[in-house]
Amino acid sequence: MRKIYLDNAATSWPKPGQVTDAVLHFMRDVGGSAGRSGHSLAVEAGRIVYDTREALATLFNVPDPLSIILTSNATAAINQALFGLLQPGDHVVTTSMEHNAVMRPLRYLESKGVLLTVVPCSPDGRLDVTDLEAALRPDTRLVVLNHASNVVGTVLPVADVGRLTASRGIPLLVDAAQTAGARTIDVQEMHIDLLAFTGHKALLGPQGTGGLVIGTRIDPARLVPLIRGGTGSRSEFEEQPEFLPDRYESGTANGPGIAGLGAGVKYVLERGIADIREHESRLTEQLIQGLQGISAVRVYGSGDASQQTATVSFNIHGLESSEVAQRLDDEFGVLCRPGLHCAPSAHRTIGTFPRGTVRFGLSVLNTAEEVEAAIRAVKHIARGARQQEGH
Repeated sequence: MRKIYLDNAATSWPKPGQVTDAVLHFMRDVGGSAGRSGHSLAVEAGRIVYDTREALATLFNVPDPLSIILTSNATAAINQALFGLLQPGDHVVTTSMEHNAVMRPLRYLESKGVLLTVVPCSPDGRLDVTDLEAALRPDTRLVVLNHASNVVGTVLPVADVGRLTASRGIPLLVDAAQTAGARTIDVQEMHIDLLAFTGHKALLGPQGTGGLVIGTRIDPARLVPLIRGGTGSRSEFEEQPEFLPDRYESGTANGPGIAGLGAGVKYVLERGIADIREHESRLTEQLIQGLQGISAVRVYGSGDASQQTATVSFNIHGLESSEVAQRLDDEFGVLCRPGLHCAPSAHRTIGTFPRGTVRFGLSVLNTAEEVEAAIRAVKHIARGARQQEGH
């Protein structure tokens, strides 16, 4: 049975061939540790790492590639931003649609004296900027929100929020785990001060890659490093270097992963965000319409493919999401994710806590034929559930 992979909101697969080739090339032919030696293979490793920073800078319109801190994932980047900036007594504002990568650090910081306001979103995951504006206070030190929900795909008005926070002099941290590589992100035009991204989703890179863009309005002296150690620079000093990216990049870099990430970003740049978005939007519209046409199925979110990413959540009446996902895999080869998707607050917002949903996550490499096959599979399972209910 051929597998239909619809779990791209968790991690993208398959990867473009050039991504796999870049990882293998690094491991087979390079192998050096970037910034740690002066021999030719270490220099080549350093070049590959810098090339990846440059590609990311082009994608996100970052003036200085060295202000892009490479991390193991978006969660690590978010933690660096939150724990590096916030102190007891500071006020931070977020939304009810956040992933636990944001909510868990914030709840911990709240227990240590940080003041937290969670702005409610609508049941389809939308944010009213006036509600967020009303939550701002004189002691607000940070606003943090996702660019798009990992549960229903709803895109939040980051540019509008950015204009608001910039006018108030409040830093804005954006979790772009679901949008980097799938939607246009311009950190300057959108007034994003800190951009956390992952490499293994729409950027099509390997797992274990990601980063944090530090904007020009952020003073590194006020962003405390989470990790300190060897950087390959200023080795005569036992204090952490102050300059970027070394201030936040201690320890050996993930050379093979970064090489693959660079190849993934270049694929995105060459194909173009507009083409990627058009392809994914067309498939998303096909999926939403197909699922909405099944009487026992409820689709969550905006229902408008133009207002969301290629992530669609649904439930079948009378069936648990885990049972539906298991049957989709076992009987039809359709791979997806059920449950709460590490976002209990988002599920409370859309009314699916604690049950959760079945989530389909499409990518630029999915096809209309795969989407149609997935719709047929859901229809078959839903029909069986209705017949069983009738008995």
